[in-house]
Amino acid sequence: MLDAKILVVDDNKSVLSALEILLQFEYKTVQTIFNPNQLPTLKGLPDFDIVLLDMNFSAGVNTGNEGLYWLREIRKKAPEISVIMMTAYGAVDLAVKALKEGAADFVLKPWNNDKLLATVKSAYELRQSRKEVIQLKQKEDNLKQVINQRKNYIVGNSKALNMVLKLVGKVAKTDVNVLVTGENGTGKELIARELHNSSKRNDEVFIAVDMGSISEHLFESELFGHTKGSFTDAKEDRAGKFEAANGGTLFLDEIGNLSLQTQAKLLSAIQNRTVVRVGSNKPIPVDIRLICATNENLDKMVADGLFREDLLYRINTISVEVPALRDRDQDVLVLADFYLKKFAAKYGKSGIRINQIAQDKLLSYSWPGNVRELLHTVERAVILSEGNVLKSEDFLLNAKPNNSPEIGLKTLEEMEVQMITNALAKNEGNYSAAAEQLGISRQTLYNKMKKIK
Repeated sequence: MLDAKILVVDDNKSVLSALEILLQFEYKTVQTIFNPNQLPTLKGLPDFDIVLLDMNFSAGVNTGNEGLYWLREIRKKAPEISVIMMTAYGAVDLAVKALKEGAADFVLKPWNNDKLLATVKSAYELRQSRKEVIQLKQKEDNLKQVINQRKNYIVGNSKALNMVLKLVGKVAKTDVNVLVTGENGTGKELIARELHNSSKRNDEVFIAVDMGSISEHLFESELFGHTKGSFTDAKEDRAGKFEAANGGTLFLDEIGNLSLQTQAKLLSAIQNRTVVRVGSNKPIPVDIRLICATNENLDKMVADGLFREDLLYRINTISVEVPALRDRDQDVLVLADFYLKKFAAKYGKSGIRINQIAQDKLLSYSWPGNVRELLHTVERAVILSEGNVLKSEDFLLNAKPNNSPEIGLKTLEEMEVQMITNALAKNEGNYSAAAEQLGISRQTLYNKMKKIK
């Protein structure tokens, strides 16, 4: 017996009795109504799974219009219910009309019991499918809310930052591709999220992909998806990041780390607005807002033959340059205070503050690691502090590179960080050139930079 609720509406009491006897052995609850005028006040109508509804209630009337009227009323109050129409006056055009109005099926009187039970069973399965769709939609909406929750905030009121936010406000209203540039740690992903949150797609997902962390042989699978059996570990069909972001925003961070081969594949997907899963030949259309980010000089990479010019044009309809922290004036102190409150609450050190000398020290520092470096600096100071006032010595800032460092005063890790920082500075942030200078691969350099950050 199925745990379902059936409602039968018919002005013939013999029909009501016959259906109640037939259905009560198959379904947990069977309720009958003699007069359809009871429907508007019927308690718990949306809880019914199936309604068997007669099409004619007035004597001498066989047009079916009464049944169609009550079908519409039921669907207004409970659109997920499966409604089966019943009539002794069958006609193809009437059946078609009922189905167009949203009926699940059509039964002629007198009915065949086996056929009627099969029809009701199919209507019940349809009702269950509708329930599942609603539940999945609710889960999807909840998941989107979780994914799109702002874990970070854009903090500051400097002229440089406000100019960027003004541009973001204009661009967000469109669907053009945006390239966000800036040094490491400036908050490029925050700007990308602001573009998404201020756009017409803000109710959809924001999918962020770190392109530098994706190995070349998994690039297509990660971005475009794959079919079951397309390679050794492909145990089931899987959608890629492009499909996952459909309807929303796809953010490709570290776009400058792609090889020329993977750049060509990405360009094809962007141009055609379709992806083809690994192991398939079927193109899948995707509707995304594309935002890319890099700390590389892509124009120089194009000149050096390291980045495709046609791809740069595709991703660079609008360019947003995120200012370095050293160019944001008093935002250093505004951000420091923001992080101070955040970490004071996290580590149970309420009432903590930064004294004036320490503030001057923070303002005079160049912040090569930008906002990310400031965040870690403040967190470290809060953790190690012994009082409620943070002094200058509580903030451990990286000293300027020394041409003749004393090896005994540095750990190997510190020396490695300094070498990498120097190489990147000398090569103007070009990872390929810096990696060549250091004698390591570009991917190795990228991985080391992720640890440093």
